[in-house]
Parts: sequence; C-alpha cells; structure tokens
Amino acid sequence: MEQTIKILIYIHAFLGGVGLITGIGSIIVKKGSSLHKKLGKLFSIGMIGSSVISMPIAMMPNHENLFLLLIGLFTVYLVLIGNRALAFKIKTEADVVDKVISGSMLFFSILMLGIGLYTFLNTNTMGILYVFFGGFGLLLTLKDFQFYRNPQKTKNAWLISHIGKMIGALIASFTAFIIAGLHIGNLVAWTLPTVLGTIYIIYWKRKVSPKAVASKKL
Repeated sequence: MEQTIKILIYIHAFLGGVGLITGIGSIIVKKGSSLHKKLGKLFSIGMIGSSVISMPIAMMPNHENLFLLLIGLFTVYLVLIGNRALAFKIKTEADVVDKVISGSMLFFSILMLGIGLYTFLNTNTMGILYVFFGGFGLLLTLKDFQFYRNPQKTKNAWLISHIGKMIGALIASFTAFIIAGLHIGNLVAWTLPTVLGTIYIIYWKRKVSPKAVASKKL
C-alpha cells in the first residue's frame, strides 16, 4: 500500500510541476494567443490531474489530511469554472453543470469555515487556514451565482471570471510548491501566495473592465 501511495505522490508532484510551469508560461505570453491557449490546456490538465490524485492520498492510512483534501477540491473547482467562464463570451445563461460545480464548492467552503471556527476556538492555529481558504471560497462562489443571474450584464465579465479563477488555481500551485517542494509550512507560506495573487487578479480586473477599455480608446 505504501509503495502505491509513493507512486501516486510522484505522479501528483509531476502533474503539479507541469501545472506550475505552464501556468507561469500562460501569464507571460500574449493573452488570447495560440500559445496561451495551449499552455492553458496543459495547465488545466496538470492541475486537475494533480488535485484529483491528491484527494485519495489525503484519505489513505498514515496520510490523512482533511485540509489538503478540501484544497484539492478547491483547486478543481477553480480550474473547471475558470475554463467554463470562456463559454459565457457567447452563452447567455448558466446551465446545471455550472451551478452544481459552484454550489458544491459553496457547500465545502461553508464546511471549511465551520471547521476553522471550531478548531480556532479550541486553540488550534490550523483553524486560521480553514477560515482563510473557506472565506475565500465562499466569496468566489457567491460571486459565481451573482454572475449567473445575468452573465451579459457587464462587458468582459466572463473574462474577469476566467482570469480570476485561473490565477487562483496558479496560486494553489505556487502554494503547493512552497509547502511540499521547499518544505516551508508556516502561516506566511500558506497565505502569502494568495495575498499576492489577489493583488494581481485585481490589477487584471481593472485592466479589462469596461471603464478601463473605454479610457484606452479615448
């Protein structure tokens, strides 16, 4: 059993590495270009594959880790919704699959918040991480459902959603590299990539927002 787990960990790490490298590449190259799209597909495959493999590992004997299991689910959600957001360039309403993915993450985000508050009140500092990521997930999923009400209400809303979710998944990749690759497991290592990534998301959100686009034309 332990040998099987070891092999799965190696595959998980390899796919995570693919996700990290192609994710960085997709940020560097021109957005919307053929290379950007190809790197984006490899990034999605790497991140989903790595996250899906990490979930059963986190439930195996001597490797149980509820937090990593939930982060794996969070990453899959980010990649799936980030890719599905592209369809809203044409699509005028959310379908059942969109709502099920976001609804599932909403449930798990509330679960993370509940676990976090309980463990934090019992003087377990790990509770801060549950609250941090649970709150982040709750905010994103609520924004999803706000977007689903009228996807065409704001110009480029689909693009803003795509950028936010895909960069969010890249943040997860960076965090995993720091924690597992560099073996730095303090609170700063867990949260700093999210803080810096959020700043980058805000930058791009402002850059592609309708007001910013209109100002450029003027």
